[in-house]
Parts: sequence; C-alpha cells; structure tokens
Amino acid sequence: MLEVNLKKLNNNAVVPTKGSDYSAGYDLYACLDEEFILIKPGEVVKVPTGIAVEIPNGYVGLIFARSGLAINKNLAPVNKVGVCDSDYRGEYLVALLNSGKEEVKIKNKDRIAQLVIVPILSVKFKEVASLTETKRGEGGFGSTGI
Repeated sequence: MLEVNLKKLNNNAVVPTKGSDYSAGYDLYACLDEEFILIKPGEVVKVPTGIAVEIPNGYVGLIFARSGLAINKNLAPVNKVGVCDSDYRGEYLVALLNSGKEEVKIKNKDRIAQLVIVPILSVKFKEVASLTETKRGEGGFGSTGI
C-alpha cells in the first residue's frame, strides 16, 4: 500500500475516506467555516477541503465527481477532472458547478468529490514524418459507433 502524506490545514478537515473496500476513489469533504454554502444554478464555487496532500513523485491525484452528487444534485467539478501534481502543496479546492435549475446547499463535512491517485508515465515526444496506420485511422468523435 502506498503511503501518502496529508496535512490538515483546518482542525475541522476530514481525512479522505473510501466508501467501500474496493473503491478506487477517496471521498473529499467540504471544510467550511460556516454551516453551509449555497451554489446557485450556473454558478461555480470553490469549495475548500481543509487539506493539502503530498502526492508522491511518479503519481498524480485526479479529482472526479461523485456520481450521486452529479446525478442527484447536478454538482460536479467544473473542469471535469482536477489534476493534482506531485509538486503542489496547497489546499485542495474543488470548483463545483451547479448545472441544475435549483440552488444546492453544501454543508460542512459533506462529501463533494473523490480523489484517485494513479501512477503516471514520463514520456519524451519524438517528432516523426508519419504515424503507423490503423484500421480506424483519423476517425474520431463517434467513428466507432455511438
């Protein structure tokens, strides 16, 4: 098991947890100074988590929507997937977009997103005159079916 350093920046912060033994993501929790915040339709609000994480070199932290929050409350990260690089040491903020028609209340310690830590590959791009051919070729955006 990979050990990852985490620093609470606020005493009320919650250490990320998994919903089940086989969950890929660790739930991130809102860490608010007030009881709740309201996110109006079409509004983006940066919700603090009260934590900073030291992602090990060779890994990246990816912040994804929680499916229940996205489906039931129309709240998801505005950038779809947040990228937390291994050299970032600041507070994890989740910029939530309310894509629904009603305002949504986020209470202190609500689960707001999930963090998945994955290994990354370092690559060196090599410029070439042509690429190998495939059956698919340049077909994209639905070219293999809907």
